Amino acid sequence: MSARPGKDEYYLSIAREVCRRGTCLRRQYGAVIVKDDQIVSTGYAGAPRGVANCVDLGLCLREELAVPAGQRYELCRSVHAEMNAVIHASRGQTLGAVLYLAGIEVSTGEPTANPEPCLLCRRVIINAGIRLVVVEPRDQGIKHLNPEDWITQENQAARQGMAAPSAARAQAGGGEGEGS
Repeated sequence: MSARPGKDEYYLSIAREVCRRGTCLRRQYGAVIVKDDQIVSTGYAGAPRGVANCVDLGLCLREELAVPAGQRYELCRSVHAEMNAVIHASRGQTLGAVLYLAGIEVSTGEPTANPEPCLLCRRVIINAGIRLVVVEPRDQGIKHLNPEDWITQENQAARQGMAAPSAARAQAGGGEGEGS
């Protein structure tokens, strides 16, 4: 008999299943929002309702233009998984909740190297009142990310005259911001 998975493992496995619905040709992402041990919302990366998905078109404009990872989000057709999960829940459901995020590289089927939220998703997560984000980077253990740290980073960047902090994921080469 196999060992019973812990809560983080359990909800991350559900997020991995949700990401299979993703429509991005680069990376598929799934997000699950959990509050009081109850799933309140899920989301995956895909085009807005009624808009053609990249997987259906067989084309990724960012890929065609060789856009580097983490840049030129405006060229992407997808709404990120985290944003979709927040959109599908009320603030009362997200306040104090935990967001589980999983990603898969479409080309290899492997988990993404660094599945942390992009800068825009971080801001959505902060405004939703989510208290913790749980990810499991490829070849690493489960990581807990505190949105309060992102607030500190944003404020430090502002004090230094920068528009926004650099996303560690874009520099590391493996996050949703580059794939969706």
